[in-house]
Amino acid sequence: MVREWEKQEGEKEDEEIVAEIMRRRFFPALITHKAWEGFHFAGHEIRITEATDCYGAVVWPSALVLCYFLETNSKQYNLVDKNVIEIGAGTGLVSIVAGLLGALVTATDLPELLGNLHHNVLQNTKLKCKHQPCVKELSWGIDLEKNFPKSSCHFDYILAADVVYHHPFLDELLLTFDHLCRNDTVILWAMKFRLEKENQFVGRFQTLFDLEIQGFFNRQLHT
Repeated sequence: MVREWEKQEGEKEDEEIVAEIMRRRFFPALITHKAWEGFHFAGHEIRITEATDCYGAVVWPSALVLCYFLETNSKQYNLVDKNVIEIGAGTGLVSIVAGLLGALVTATDLPELLGNLHHNVLQNTKLKCKHQPCVKELSWGIDLEKNFPKSSCHFDYILAADVVYHHPFLDELLLTFDHLCRNDTVILWAMKFRLEKENQFVGRFQTLFDLEIQGFFNRQLHT
């Protein structure tokens, strides 16, 4: 009975958190010439332009979860004046929120995504952040030492949302995590558990890093 009650309480808490996260999202009241959707995080209204023809330029549920986590855990994970890099930044939502929370942010992704990423970051952070975020190309596993030399690049936090899914670059992703990390670097990573191959990545991740699960939603967010 106790376990069943705890399970029910946990599911209720999940539902409340999911509902709170989804309340942060809004859409334009009128049809505009450029599609966008809005979010409320870190005390700001954030407008994100998506590219529906590109898999990486869409706001995925894990990005919302990570934004909510950063905002609601800002005392435990204080980003003010911290060097932060986001890998697979996509639309830039997570990087924007980190910047609004005071971090020195480097938002990275593939070259074909940088135009939309830069647009969103600049539109939502200019004159609003303590440190203006920068946008930089990062193809996982490629030219890591050249573009992010270990001697000069030190990141306090690495942010990642929905970077583990059905793609052939999981080895390169793990290599990238390893290259960017120092002994005191904290990785904040939100993911959706999908297929066995992607789930096995977590085990491989644990061979290199200490892993602490901060939360687990039984309910899914739909975007």
